[in-house]
Amino acid sequence: MKMENINHIAIIGTGMIGASMAAMFTGNGYPTTMLALNEQEQIRGRDLYDTCFRDLIEKELVTEEQAKRCANLLSFTYDYKEIAHTDFIFECVVERLDIKYCVYEMIEEHCKQFKVLASSTSALSADDLAEGLKTNKDKLVVAHPYNPPHLVPFVEVVKSKYTTEEAAQMAFDVLESTGRKVIIMQRCAPGFVANRLQHALLREAVHIVEEGLATPRDIDKALMYSFAPRYTSVGLFEHQDAAGLDMVKCIEDYLLPTLSNACTTPDYINKLVNENNLGMKTGKGIYDWPKEAQDEFRRKASAPYLKYFNWDIPKE
Repeated sequence: MKMENINHIAIIGTGMIGASMAAMFTGNGYPTTMLALNEQEQIRGRDLYDTCFRDLIEKELVTEEQAKRCANLLSFTYDYKEIAHTDFIFECVVERLDIKYCVYEMIEEHCKQFKVLASSTSALSADDLAEGLKTNKDKLVVAHPYNPPHLVPFVEVVKSKYTTEEAAQMAFDVLESTGRKVIIMQRCAPGFVANRLQHALLREAVHIVEEGLATPRDIDKALMYSFAPRYTSVGLFEHQDAAGLDMVKCIEDYLLPTLSNACTTPDYINKLVNENNLGMKTGKGIYDWPKEAQDEFRRKASAPYLKYFNWDIPKE
């Protein structure tokens, strides 16, 4: 449910994350302004925003009329002065500190009322981000969503060494008001929580391929049809308790010495990158990606999260 003391959301950046967050905030009744660099970026942001709602309408999660009411809450600007009154700023620009610092300089110059500045970064340290602020370091948090954030309910909030408890709690409350499942990390660490887990799994998966034990397709099949569905209903630590920690210890004592402990990107990934086979964006990576495969992937990637859809869509 929309928080009464948050009257306006500003989103800086018009890419997929920014547009998806705009869909989520307007979908929960928050007047939202997206700040774009230029007209081309504004058009892209609007198209991505509209795509979010087209997919929701297709799945009968939102009606055409509801989508229109949400869209009426969205505005665009190129001028920081027009978000001077905002309560909550969500920064979604590219993963470069110098660019983010330029954005933060403009925010501090023009926006005097914001309670929280939340960065969507998936990797950069909250401590490093805070160094781009002069007088508002205490208001910055990382609020890392997963793509697409209007469907994936998880967000991890990360404090810097400067962040006040009040700012972290405000970020938590605002995101929770949109139906997100939010955690606050106890302290900052590279990759935060979910990406550390995801990349540990990826490291071992690539190791299995490099060792010739299984193909990428076989590994994906093993993941999708063995333990991955379980962890949508029970937690990892819950499952270990259920299995018995004595058995867990026996397995880990035997297994862990054989697992990858690589500290750099594996050769398997480096080779693909060097060949400019970057995945979907180039049409080929580990797999081939014709247009129809990309469309199918978008549908499949969204499907598990549809059951979590729980927006408090504004009424007339």
